[in-house]
Amino acid sequence: MTKRGQKFGKVLFVSMLLTLTIALGGCAGDKEEEGSSQVAKTPAAEAGSETAAAETTDGEASQITIGIPQDLNSLDPNKAVGSGTLEILFNIYEGLYKPDSDGNLIPAVASDYTVSDDKKVYTFTLRDGIQFHNGNPVTVEDVKYSIEKCAGNGTGEPLISAFSNIESVETPDDKTIVISLTEPEDDFLALVSTVNAAIVPADVDDLETNPVGTGPYKFVSRSLQENVVLKKFDAYWGEPAHIEDVALKVIADGDSIVMNLEGGSIDMMARLTTTQAAQLGDQFDILEGTMNLVQAMYLNNAVEPFNNEKVRQALSYAINKQEILDFTADGKGTPIASSMFPAFGKYYMEELNDVYTTDAEKAKELLTEAGYPDGFTFTIKVPSNYQPHIDTAAVLAEQLKTIGVTANIELIEWESWLSDVYKNREFEATVVGVDASTLTAGALLGRFVSTAHNNFINYNDADYDAAYANAQAAASDEEATKYYKECETILTNTAANVYIQDMAELVALNKKYAGYEFYPLYIQDIAKLYIAE
Repeated sequence: MTKRGQKFGKVLFVSMLLTLTIALGGCAGDKEEEGSSQVAKTPAAEAGSETAAAETTDGEASQITIGIPQDLNSLDPNKAVGSGTLEILFNIYEGLYKPDSDGNLIPAVASDYTVSDDKKVYTFTLRDGIQFHNGNPVTVEDVKYSIEKCAGNGTGEPLISAFSNIESVETPDDKTIVISLTEPEDDFLALVSTVNAAIVPADVDDLETNPVGTGPYKFVSRSLQENVVLKKFDAYWGEPAHIEDVALKVIADGDSIVMNLEGGSIDMMARLTTTQAAQLGDQFDILEGTMNLVQAMYLNNAVEPFNNEKVRQALSYAINKQEILDFTADGKGTPIASSMFPAFGKYYMEELNDVYTTDAEKAKELLTEAGYPDGFTFTIKVPSNYQPHIDTAAVLAEQLKTIGVTANIELIEWESWLSDVYKNREFEATVVGVDASTLTAGALLGRFVSTAHNNFINYNDADYDAAYANAQAAASDEEATKYYKECETILTNTAANVYIQDMAELVALNKKYAGYEFYPLYIQDIAKLYIAE
């Protein structure tokens, strides 16, 4: 049975390639070498330059500068962690398939695929004439190398955990790639459609400094903590990008976003607060969508006092979600109560919002039962470059005072958050948003399995592990959905985290440009932008 564009909005997939995307995703990347300030232009980018700017038909320079809240943590798609990195690499790299803005999976490096009746053999056809940014043709050997690399190359250490299910990758001819799985997998197409599973050249081993993909933009240069420069790839197989030159400028100080927009040093910035958006003049369009993530105060379940379920429940009773939305986003956003958001359709359980209604007295009772009648003090580590999370943490701290709990806020740089909080799990609490690399239930729920490599909150619940295993082994979609909902219910009832909202997303775009599209995932599709004037 051949499938050309598979929907994953309402009818979602289930396996896991995650990545925290914040949020996070994929494999943890190596930190940038300290002291280095410039990555030289690569051979693949010799045709471009930081200052190059093609002329449009009316003489206007075809270029745009986009603000990003942090530098890319890696240029290697297998090592990319933060969603802020993955959403940019989406323009450089492609998997066998890729998502579109409607939630479809569409052909990319592959032109088509078939799947066996037992869901254990996926056969892909390589797209005709597709090239890498260095001008070399993409071959089936490149695809085989890329997939086997993600699967661990026989080392037992897969870069993508779900790829451990791959038994073999065969290339019977120069157009065909046959991937055999040890166990049936309905959602394998979603897994090979992510940036982390990008197809890369087999003969390029320095992607960190020489990124080479097949996407609509190719890499030109990078100045660490300053900018990344991209150029339109003229030999792109699909619809070409409209804007020739793109500069991605790092704006790590949230207080300077409005100044940079108004001053003209950047033309676009995503994920503004409502306050920032209100300060902008009429030369900007303010576009509104949803972030499709789970914002929460994530708690380290392995440290006191958050290893006590009653303490976590008490905090959940103490907060007022609507008040948080009102104070931080003029009421915009959707309250949620578990690690699932509305875009996941049939898996989302709105009724879980009724489990914890604001009740300070109930919260105090639970604290007393847990041995903290006078409350306690803890620290919330928040990435300093994400103003919405900083604002949320401030409101949480005020609300928790009503039950005698003191929350101190510590702002840390994004790179420190990735290493200290996510990787080393050296924290008590943090406020971030966790999204999914694919719209699959497993992408959000798989991280809370006790043995999951990305279980950064150290959640450990035998009933949860069993429910998740049952979902993965389910014989039907209906049965899997039932067990995934059981997982969500357990997360809520045990107060794994203090769940808050799926945040509204505001994007400021200078009216000189148009074409911005929201995706159901963390993606900035620069190729869709065009000059409006």
